[in-house]
Amino acid sequence: MQLGSPLARTLRQAHLSAMVTSRRAVLASVLLLSANPAPAADPDQTLLARGLALADATPDLRTLTISQRGLLVAQRVWRGASLTRPTNIKSAAKTIVDALAGIGAARGLFSLDDRIEPILGNLVPPGVDPRVGQITIRHLLGMRAGLEGTSGANYGRWVSSRNWLSYALSRPFVDEPGGRMVYSTASSHILGAILARVGGQTLRDLVQTWLGTPLGFTVPEWARDPQGFYFGGNDMAITPEALLTFGECCRNGGRHNDRRVIPEAFLAEAWKPAVRSTFSGQLYGLGWWIGKPTGEPMVFAWGYGGQMVYLLPRLELTVVMTSDADVPRVPGQVFTRHTLLIDGILPAFKAA
Repeated sequence: MQLGSPLARTLRQAHLSAMVTSRRAVLASVLLLSANPAPAADPDQTLLARGLALADATPDLRTLTISQRGLLVAQRVWRGASLTRPTNIKSAAKTIVDALAGIGAARGLFSLDDRIEPILGNLVPPGVDPRVGQITIRHLLGMRAGLEGTSGANYGRWVSSRNWLSYALSRPFVDEPGGRMVYSTASSHILGAILARVGGQTLRDLVQTWLGTPLGFTVPEWARDPQGFYFGGNDMAITPEALLTFGECCRNGGRHNDRRVIPEAFLAEAWKPAVRSTFSGQLYGLGWWIGKPTGEPMVFAWGYGGQMVYLLPRLELTVVMTSDADVPRVPGQVFTRHTLLIDGILPAFKAA
């Protein structure tokens, strides 16, 4: 499907219209954790089959898992993929790193409103803009540090630099700390370095100890920066099954097998709309994107190429998609996944 075709434009316009959030929708998103689920009906099998047929035709999709009330509804794999083999989840890793920040704050290691400069100490290069001293952990979580972003066109220069933290913290300010959303993988990388410093372990070990072990999955090694810090917010590889377990834990208010893993209060705040992306028009909280397609409150993690974790608590529904992470960048790529969810999957669960 060509991006300039009438069908592509129609899909994009339909999705953007569905994702526009009114005041009532914002309130519903804030109260996602506290609202009682609707009586979730079993999926309509005819409509579900149509949705799975749409999944078959979705470009570069590798795995699809649908779970309702913690029970597996459907699983599909394509083109040699596996549900049990780690796959690069790209920027969906930001949601996992941000969850670690919520855990760390609950453990008393820091406050989300702590300023980052005293924590980073000598990792902050000399001569940076004094406004770096105003950036808080919360600003990093919400992509509101104010520094020029290192994603998109700036990504290559950043990851080619000799010191990723110094490079990121030396970028010019394009807004004040706490201002508008400036999407930047460097914000997650800085956060990862902070977690490693205050947690006394590598970021990988923290993911394993605080999330992987209690949720029952293993986190392999992944790329590090030149100073040895694991890449925060990109290139983490976990299995689609592990992504589902993480998503189910979050949908259940941070609990897994009756054990508290992620603070419920943090998830409530993370799912509160705070800013809107100037690139995609979508709402963002703390590590989670937020929307309300077809009237259903929803949050989702999103990684390049179509690495998706969708949570629809009112329907008690978790949907995980993984995709080819090495495809060329195409504007509007994520909307093909939203279309699969909205037009293909949700009708089966909303039919009753």
